[in-house]
Amino acid sequence: MNKSLFIYLISLCTFTHIIRTIYEILKHRKIVIPDNLSFYIIFFNMVLLWSSWFLLCSFDKSNLNLPQVLNYFGLFLIIAGVIIFLTALFTIKTLETYTGDLITKGVYSKIRHPMYFGFLLWLTGAPLFYGGLYSFIISIPFIINILFWRYLEEIELAKRFSEYPFYKRKTFF
Repeated sequence: MNKSLFIYLISLCTFTHIIRTIYEILKHRKIVIPDNLSFYIIFFNMVLLWSSWFLLCSFDKSNLNLPQVLNYFGLFLIIAGVIIFLTALFTIKTLETYTGDLITKGVYSKIRHPMYFGFLLWLTGAPLFYGGLYSFIISIPFIINILFWRYLEEIELAKRFSEYPFYKRKTFF
């Protein structure tokens, strides 16, 4: 594997995580108001983020020496994450511009943040599937970052919806 390409993918993935985190902080502080433009910017950023993540994992030639069953478990996590993410996306039918009621149907009846949960499954599944030690290590700060995004969203949802604490007790993640 080309070491410089691997470093480039790590840098791109990290940069896109930083961009998304800055956006989430600015949105939380009401400095940025989500609109169609922010949707397209964040959507493009997320495409770069996840493309670079999966490429990074596939190019990671370090080896976890996992039993093959764990490689298949990683593939299962990736597929489950994609299904959960897409189910959530088709339920909410928007990303940054949703202004309606608290969504408690479909996948949202079981998981509060199914898109973030799907992300976490991708982050853990890809290093297992490809068996890459470095990508597994790199996934740890990215997981923490996504948990931070979720934390900011929890604050906003609690402010916006009086029924949120009850909903939070009934659902996972």
